[in-house]
Amino acid sequence: MTRRIFGPGLAVALGMVALTACGSAEVVVIAALGDGGDPSARPLDALEVQLIPYDRDAVFDSLAAAASRPEPEIPPDLLATQEQIAQARQAWSAADARWGVLRDTVETLSEQLAEMESDRDTPAYQQLYLLYEDHTDELDQVERDRTRYFDQFTGLQEEAIGRMDAVRAVRADWADEAFADVDAVFATRIEMSGLNIVVDTTDATGSSRIEVPPGDYWVHARYELVNEELYWNFPITVARGDPMEVRLSRENAEVRPVF
Repeated sequence: MTRRIFGPGLAVALGMVALTACGSAEVVVIAALGDGGDPSARPLDALEVQLIPYDRDAVFDSLAAAASRPEPEIPPDLLATQEQIAQARQAWSAADARWGVLRDTVETLSEQLAEMESDRDTPAYQQLYLLYEDHTDELDQVERDRTRYFDQFTGLQEEAIGRMDAVRAVRADWADEAFADVDAVFATRIEMSGLNIVVDTTDATGSSRIEVPPGDYWVHARYELVNEELYWNFPITVARGDPMEVRLSRENAEVRPVF
């Protein structure tokens, strides 16, 4: 895993950092896409997790409140269209996956029928042929559905892409203006806390072990899905002693639309 330390007045340092064991405390992060108590939940590997000695959201909120103009909103109808695009994409993906399974099944049944060509009059051949016909009919239907869903997905996307790009550009310009001083504010908060920002990534099991000095931190991470983002930013108090376990899952994330 790659760990990064953000220190007061220092540039970001990349690479493995050996933290002094004396006086440090350990935080164990376990991240999974699902309920943290569900053993079948998919681990979130390569997830970047930050332990920050201040509330980054409060910083952004204060800068946004002090901005010369309010943040441009995303038109509700455009968000609705984005949801329609995501649903159409999901329907197309499901139909495409089913089409692939049926195609392979029909090919296998066809090969089996060819091998039984000399036994065409047997009940076994007739049953296999009926099964082949059923799967062929379903394959034809799924192929039509797949084409229809794909056309719907691409059509909605083509109609909305221009408006989406325009809204993104306006919002990006506002953010550049409103948050121009954010790095300086972050540096001040770090110096005031006397602590560093520590960044680590989860391994293949969705876990990470992070050593930090005792103190108050905010656990920050984000995981992007097709049309939404799982966002975590919550406070913890780290003390010496037994490792502190922190779980990240959909259940304790803020679900944000990705625009």
